[in-house]
Amino acid sequence: QVQLVESGGGLVQPGGSLRLSCAASETTFSFNAMGWYRQAPGKQREDLASRELVASISAGITDYADSVKGRFTISRDNAKNTVYLQMHSLKPEDTAVYYCRGVVVTFDHEYDYWGQGTQVTVSS
Repeated sequence: QVQLVESGGGLVQPGGSLRLSCAASETTFSFNAMGWYRQAPGKQREDLASRELVASISAGITDYADSVKGRFTISRDNAKNTVYLQMHSLKPEDTAVYYCRGVVVTFDHEYDYWGQGTQVTVSS
C-alpha cells in the first residue's frame, strides 16, 4: 500500500524558514488532493480532529489558513509525486507536528492517507 513520508522539519529561530517535503512511496500513485495539517504540542497523535488544516492543493488550486497566508506556500511536483510546504517568517505559534495528507476519490468513497509527521519547532 502507498505510504506518505514527510521530511524537512527541525528547529528554527523565529523569522526563519523551513521547507517540508511529502513523498509518496509509489510514484505511479495519484492523489486527487493533498494538504498539510499541523497538530499543536500536547495533542495526541490519534486525535485527528485536533489537526489543523494549514494548506491544500487540488486541481492546481491552493488554499491556506488565515494564520499562514503570505508566509507559507504549498506546491506539488507531479512527476515526483511529492508535495512541498515552503515556510517563511516562522513564528513560535507555528510549532507543531506537521502531517501530510493525501486524498483519493472514487465514485463512492474517499480514502485518506496520512504521513507519520515531522516536528517543527520555532524557538530562540
